[in-house]
Amino acid sequence: QVQLVESGGGLVQAGGSLSLSCAASTRTFSMYKISWFRQAPGKEREFVATEWSGGRKFYADSVKGRFTISRDNAKNTVTLQMNSLKPEDTAVYYCAAGESWASEKYDYWGQGTQVTVSS
Repeated sequence: QVQLVESGGGLVQAGGSLSLSCAASTRTFSMYKISWFRQAPGKEREFVATEWSGGRKFYADSVKGRFTISRDNAKNTVTLQMNSLKPEDTAVYYCAAGESWASEKYDYWGQGTQVTVSS
């Protein structure tokens, strides 16, 4: 069982920045794929960013160039640096961990952290 705890959400004005952190309670953190997702009110949950082993990073088109994901396997954390925030970035942000790098399935989810961007 892996527990994920997100932190760093809050209220920010458009154009501002926030840094989200996801801390995982597992000694085998490096074996899990970790990604960020978000869900806005009335919308489906959507993928935001992920970093694969080896350092390859993938982003949703809507956040490319503004968000940066980074993982620290020594500290069991994944951060999401969000710059140039827009009102449409308002959502609950979740980190998720998956045991299989070959599938799109995620086995563990955090409780989420609210990000609100005011215009």
